[in-house]
Amino acid sequence: MKQSIAHLALVVSDYDEAIQFYTKKLHFTLVEDTVLSETKRWVLVRPPGSDGCCLLLAKAATDEQQSRVGNQTGGRVFLFLHTDHFQRDYENLLDQNIKIVRGPVTEPYGTVCVFEDLYGNLWDLIGPPVL
Repeated sequence: MKQSIAHLALVVSDYDEAIQFYTKKLHFTLVEDTVLSETKRWVLVRPPGSDGCCLLLAKAATDEQQSRVGNQTGGRVFLFLHTDHFQRDYENLLDQNIKIVRGPVTEPYGTVCVFEDLYGNLWDLIGPPVL
């Protein structure tokens, strides 16, 4: 048996501002942007160089969904972005004025910092362990 997670839904307020943030500030690849109706699109982005799981940018359609934008996990880190070059990507976060919640620390599993996306969701940026 083989299974994999193809997409994770990330509730957003606006498709275009979310695409702009992920592709211009984090340098993600826009994999797909298909119009499904007047109010709904199928928008997939993923980190550069990745061929794995994509984020499905899902526009909030109800007040309840809108209340979850930026806080899908009750304040815990939601997503974990692994990188082959921590310093490069950390400096990009700074250059793009992305809010750093916790600065870099060295852990046994690698160098990590916590940052916020455009809505306030928390992410870990994780680089390889320092040898």
